[in-house]
Amino acid sequence: MEIAIRYYSETGNTEKLANVISDVAKVPALPVSNGLLKDVDILFLGSSVYYSAPKKEVVNFIKNINVNVGTVINFSTATIMKSTYNGVKRKLDAKHINMSRREFHCKGSWAAFFESRPNEKDLKNCRQFTKYVLEEYKQKQKENN
Repeated sequence: MEIAIRYYSETGNTEKLANVISDVAKVPALPVSNGLLKDVDILFLGSSVYYSAPKKEVVNFIKNINVNVGTVINFSTATIMKSTYNGVKRKLDAKHINMSRREFHCKGSWAAFFESRPNEKDLKNCRQFTKYVLEEYKQKQKENN
């Protein structure tokens, strides 16, 4: 199973989640400035909400995907918005790339808002989410073989 992790983070909040996913998946978490170099079964794609939309860096990363991607798992942080799911999904749909309905999202600190987020509970939940997603994928692979 080939796994990649890419993220965009201005404040470090989404990067914290990316590092947790990296620890569980045992693959490096890289910024979206590092394009995908080979086909992947699962791409964990992290971003945060800036003015109600994914940042141009995330949009450009998606536009420049030129390898096969089995499924994208969205993860995100935001101070106010619920998640980046819909904005990222629209961009992936335009490239005919599948996005899982599963995602991980938590609050992220910005200025004086949610200063301690993501907190230890958020990181623990992210760890559990990642384990679940990977186990689910492994189980589906077994069933298909």
